[in-house]
Parts: sequence; C-alpha cells; structure tokens
Amino acid sequence: MKKIGENLYLVLIFVFLFLPILVLILFSFNTSSLNIVFEGFTLHWYYDLFQNSTLLESLFNTLIVAGVSTVVSTVIGTISAYGLYKYSFKGKNIVNELLYIPVVIPEIVLGISLLSVYTLLQLELGLFTLILAHICFCIPFVIISVRSVLEGIDSHISEAASDLGASRFQIFTKIIIPMLMPGILSGAQLALTLSLDDVVISYFTAGPGANTLPLQVYSMIKTGITPDVNALITIMLCFVFVLLMFSTVVQLRRLKKEASL
Repeated sequence: MKKIGENLYLVLIFVFLFLPILVLILFSFNTSSLNIVFEGFTLHWYYDLFQNSTLLESLFNTLIVAGVSTVVSTVIGTISAYGLYKYSFKGKNIVNELLYIPVVIPEIVLGISLLSVYTLLQLELGLFTLILAHICFCIPFVIISVRSVLEGIDSHISEAASDLGASRFQIFTKIIIPMLMPGILSGAQLALTLSLDDVVISYFTAGPGANTLPLQVYSMIKTGITPDVNALITIMLCFVFVLLMFSTVVQLRRLKKEASL
C-alpha cells in the first residue's frame, strides 16, 4: 500500500510538471486563435510563425545571446574551476564565497547592479551588454558544476603524466578536459537553459534592437499571446529534447568506455 502511494505521488508530480507543456503543444495545433478551447487540428500557426518577423528576430537574438554566453561562460568557468581547485593563493576562500553571490541573490538585484555598472562605464545598452550580463550570471553555475567533478579526480593522474614528460598544457587538454567532460556538458546545458529563459536580467541590460524571445513573450502578456508563439515554443522544445538525448547518449557511452577499461 505504501509503495502504491509513493508511485501515485510520483505520477502526480510528473503530471503537475509536464501537463502545462503538453497543453501548450496541443494548442499550437488549435484552429482557434484563443487559447481556451481546442476546436480542431491545423498547421496554420506554424506557417504564420515564419511570417512573423518580430518573433523571428527575437528568436534570433535569443539564440545569439544564449550561444555566445554559453560558449564563453563554459570556457571561462572550466578554466576558473580548475585554477581554483589546483592552485592556492591569498584570498582563495573569499573568491570561493563570492562565486555563490550571483547564484543566491535575486535576479532583479543583479540586473540593477549590471545596469548601474553599464551606466557608470557609459556603455550603450544593446546586444553586447546583454551578452556580457548573461556571461556574468552563467559563469558561477559552470564553475560549480565542473568543480563537483574535479573533487572526484585522482590528483596522482596528473603527477604521473608529468613524470612521463607531459607538459601542463598537454595534461590539461588531453587528460583533465576529457575527465571533466560530464561536468563541462552539465554546466554548458545549465548555462544555455538559464540564458534562453532569462527575463529579469535581460529586461535591465537589453537595449534597442536586442529584444529576446522571453522579453517579447512578456510584452505580449497584456494583449494576449498568439498561437504562433505556441508553435515556436513547441519547435524549441523538440530541439531541446533532441539536445538532451544527444548529451545523455554521449555520457552513457563515456561511462561504458570507462567501465570497460
């Protein structure tokens, strides 16, 4: 009886999490322009999506910002995590504590702070400032993800490679990076997700011509979200699902390869 209750509780949690997503996908095929009652099946909204230049431009900006910020924050975060783990220096504990500030503070505080810095530096708000903001709040998440993997790496492996004549660069690129790949991929996925759906920080740091998809959808709430937005989000969900499946397959293959050695 207890096991049945636990299974029922688990099913209810999944229904609560995924039912809104399924409803959104369903209404992207709805013949009605009102997201109230499903009246019939149509692909009309997918056609309208590619005629909506404003929505497509915001999607393009979102992909640019998310792509650049993910790559840059992953590179910086990986190198920073390794440096903080490998080397000791004055103020290391302070730096470790400061890394958690962007993670725990409200986004509105970080957004206003970045806006104040941009104003102080007299930077014109636009796509560049938006990318900088996203890199700023994504780096700590990558560092935390990579450091969790670093804690499980045997330090004697690097020492053995050094004794065999490998340089520091070779040790880092051919030994450390492959071993850190699960943490790097997890950090990159987290950075990509955070960048794609950010609203608050983007609201304060984006300027003219830098409207992202979350900001565009947010601005449509008062007038009503059109079904072509549902179609766009459905396409994005499919893309994210394929990306997650690919990442999972890569990690499973790596685990099988390590288990066979």
